[in-house]
Amino acid sequence: MATWFLVIIYLAFISLGLPDSLLGSAWPVMQPELNASLDSAGVIAMIIAAGTIVSSLASGKMIEWLGTGKVTLISCLMTAAALLGFSAAPSLLWLLLLAIPLGLGAGSVDAALNNYVAAHYKAHHMNWLHCFWGVGATMGPIIMSFYMADQGSWRGGYAAVAVIQFALVVILLVTLPLWSRIAAVHEQNKAGEEPEAEQYGNDKSTTGAPAKANIFGIKGVKTTLIAFLFYCGVEMTVGLWGASFLVGTRELDAQTAAAWISMYYGGITIGRLLSGFITLKVNNKILIRSGQLIAMAGGILLLLPLLDSFLLVGLILIGLGLAPIYPGLLHETPARFGKENSTRLMGYQMAVAYTGTTLLPPLFGFIAAKTTVAIFPFTVLLFLSLMFLSAENVNRVIRAKRTGI
Repeated sequence: MATWFLVIIYLAFISLGLPDSLLGSAWPVMQPELNASLDSAGVIAMIIAAGTIVSSLASGKMIEWLGTGKVTLISCLMTAAALLGFSAAPSLLWLLLLAIPLGLGAGSVDAALNNYVAAHYKAHHMNWLHCFWGVGATMGPIIMSFYMADQGSWRGGYAAVAVIQFALVVILLVTLPLWSRIAAVHEQNKAGEEPEAEQYGNDKSTTGAPAKANIFGIKGVKTTLIAFLFYCGVEMTVGLWGASFLVGTRELDAQTAAAWISMYYGGITIGRLLSGFITLKVNNKILIRSGQLIAMAGGILLLLPLLDSFLLVGLILIGLGLAPIYPGLLHETPARFGKENSTRLMGYQMAVAYTGTTLLPPLFGFIAAKTTVAIFPFTVLLFLSLMFLSAENVNRVIRAKRTGI
């Protein structure tokens, strides 16, 4: 039963990734049909991101009130309805309005599922969970391109993804009683077991303790939030501006640049699949640090005046390096800061992560427009370095907490 239930969680994360890549792939066709300006897609994306940030911040209270199962169900219903609305939207104004429930639903389900898996499953499941997000993000443009090629319309693509989301809603509704039942089974199995001290070490004194009123007063929380900010900032910056760097600075053709960026995302997806197996032998602390160093090595390859083929290697290395960092940091939340604090803190981490996704790539674009896109490798290395320093600072705080030094 627990295995099949985990499959449902994986399916939910595929559905979370499906809408993320639809807008960008459909916008060249949507824009003229809706008589919208080119930058209107950015406004829609900003509204979605804002809704995601708000729902992530509120997710802790919502999960405590309704439970993970109901929050996931309601969130998926919201996203399904919003996507169906997208497929029938008569104007840009409707898309702007529908972007609100789409963002609110995405943030809640993201925080809820991450917290549930971090609390009840091993580290490899967290990596595979985010691997399935990559599967969904990859499937979205494929579905959209099929409908645009077959019917010449983007509306069928949004409708198809909405149908998939509604099917998941039905599955979640039928399996709703399992959420608390499976969680209780996990708690019984963990009773009498040694906490996962091999990673960062659970603070045994926090087991069963009340949640901290001031989450930000816990040592290491602010620094780990900075790590999340720069992780998502660099992931999205590479994805959004990498092709522009390749075309504008290295004079690659647009098709080749797009293909190489897809390999960057492929590196993230495959890297998370592999990381799930690696965590069976290697703890998250080592895996996160190794990933950061691999990503920095990839960034250095982008900076050096080497053959163009090394640019592709650099992008793939960045993707592979980034792969274990985000799920690893999420999975360590209960172990680092106490399970009683993880529900609320997971929502804050999601909110800060989406803030990095929303603000840092446009910030780079603004600076690059005033200077040159050739600053791309330097910016990537700066973001990676700040993330690395933040994560290492958290390691020192946790180590000092465990040893009492």
